[in-house]
Amino acid sequence: MISKRQSIVWLSPFVVLVLLFFLVPLLYMLITSFQNSDGFTLAQYHSVLTNGYILQGFKNSITLSVISAVIALIVTLFAVYAMMRFSPSMREKILILTNLTSNFSGIPLAFAFIVLLGNSGLFTLLFDKWGIDTLSSFSLYSWGGLLLIYIYFQLPLALMLLYPIYDGIQQQWKEAAALLGASTWQFWKKIGIPVMLPGIVGTFSVLFANAMGAYASAYALTSSNYNLVAIRIGSLIKGDIFAQPELASAIAVLLAVTMVTAMLLSEWSISKTRRKL
Repeated sequence: MISKRQSIVWLSPFVVLVLLFFLVPLLYMLITSFQNSDGFTLAQYHSVLTNGYILQGFKNSITLSVISAVIALIVTLFAVYAMMRFSPSMREKILILTNLTSNFSGIPLAFAFIVLLGNSGLFTLLFDKWGIDTLSSFSLYSWGGLLLIYIYFQLPLALMLLYPIYDGIQQQWKEAAALLGASTWQFWKKIGIPVMLPGIVGTFSVLFANAMGAYASAYALTSSNYNLVAIRIGSLIKGDIFAQPELASAIAVLLAVTMVTAMLLSEWSISKTRRKL
């Protein structure tokens, strides 16, 4: 039996890790966002909220995050439904492969897409040689290319989050509904979807936050040519023209507020849905 003191000792490295790599940078970012050379100021937030280019970055990031999350959610809902028809051993193999795929993101993911679908990519050259015009009007370095990459790295995460939700639908419920004369559609409409809805909403909020904070893939693909919040923060910190870490901190704080607000709305929606069940 581990005593309370021993538990604290074992947890202390984790606590130190959280303090050094999460809380301290978060507090530093918050404090810096209210500072400039003259001391305490709200000028950084005024600059963010009145700068059309930065606001456009928020709009682009939110739009891209919502669309990629919705598409990934719809695709994986059908994918997991199909998975449930496989044997347990096959499902386990698919989950292992999905877990491996979820770690393939960032710069390697962008490079892989460039090799396959870039201006001189494998499929681009093959389709051009075969006389197929499918990719002639598609540019990987545009909004459509970004959306494609975002959907790709959202899919494994969505599948791993939705699988336990589907797995929670008991076979006995389906059998009982069938015995009472309910069709498959009626079962999912009256029982399956309402039971899964809180988990689906929660998964959407995670996917939204995951996309809002994505940086490496978007930057590797478009550099600073496409206006996203994460790219703007990186540009201000490293100083494409000159560094403005205080303004970058203010943008980062507002980005965090956006994601926290989305997750709070998700929690409110989940609790409201559960009260109706």
